[in-house]
Amino acid sequence: MNNSMSGNPVAKPVNKDGFRYEFKKNKALFAMIAPATIFVFIMLYVPMAGLVLAFKSYRYDLGIFKSPWNGLGNFKYLFNSGTGWLITRNTILYNLLNLVTSQLIAVIIAIFISEIHRKHFKKVSQTLILLPYFISWVVVGVFVFALFNYENGFINGIITSLGGEKVNFYMMPGAWPWIICAFNAWKWTGYNSVIYIAAITGVDAEINEAAAIDGATISQRIRYITIPSIRPTLITMILLQVGRILRGDFEMFYQIVGNNGQLFNATDVIDTYVFRSLLTNPDIGMTAAATFYQSVLCFIIIMVVNAIVKHIDDDYALF
Repeated sequence: MNNSMSGNPVAKPVNKDGFRYEFKKNKALFAMIAPATIFVFIMLYVPMAGLVLAFKSYRYDLGIFKSPWNGLGNFKYLFNSGTGWLITRNTILYNLLNLVTSQLIAVIIAIFISEIHRKHFKKVSQTLILLPYFISWVVVGVFVFALFNYENGFINGIITSLGGEKVNFYMMPGAWPWIICAFNAWKWTGYNSVIYIAAITGVDAEINEAAAIDGATISQRIRYITIPSIRPTLITMILLQVGRILRGDFEMFYQIVGNNGQLFNATDVIDTYVFRSLLTNPDIGMTAAATFYQSVLCFIIIMVVNAIVKHIDDDYALF
């Protein structure tokens, strides 16, 4: 006799794919992640309501939500003045240059360190390469000024000691993209190389040993074993960096260049422009428009690049 005929209630099947089941099963894990989730929600998601400022003519007496709508007026002003295209171009070019140099140098250093067999020398090399990552951009900015200062800079001191004339680097906008790129690579290469060293460490040592027994040289092992093995890590790192291609490192640009108006056309990026606008321009709506434009383009770029990678090889895509 079945349960329905005997009068006993039929037990409902437990939905093991539901949220309630997962919550009851892993209450401790949910409790541990709750503070971080609440922090991210309050600090990152709640302020997103302020994005409406990009489409409003902000008035301090009315606040964010009661200020009159301005449509696309803030965006039109940003680009009709020529500033929008300038800071977009600078941000993209700087990030592309920094991406290529920092990642390329990081891969080369990681390969060289992985080929070092003396443990003591290997550890010292890794420590020295990683050290710049922990140095503040404020300190780096002071160091850059000490190098390129016109009056008593280190480089001008060498030039004058050799009988040459002083060079005013702060009046040479064309030199600063390379200076900024060099210091960015100096600071980030060690950190990025640690990620690639970890990826290289994960390569099966027996493959390299078998290749060496078969007569493969170091360059051949690097070309046919090491580089293909770290390709997924390299592509993931590039995708993550491409997603930030319109977000300049504010601290780096501001601390190295400062408020030198002579270099703005060559070094101004979206982040520094927004910061300076907030200090000098009472129109918060235009500043919000620049930030909103930056975020939307970042999203579009990462989606397009990920789609291209997924079309070439689905295993290497982020999602």
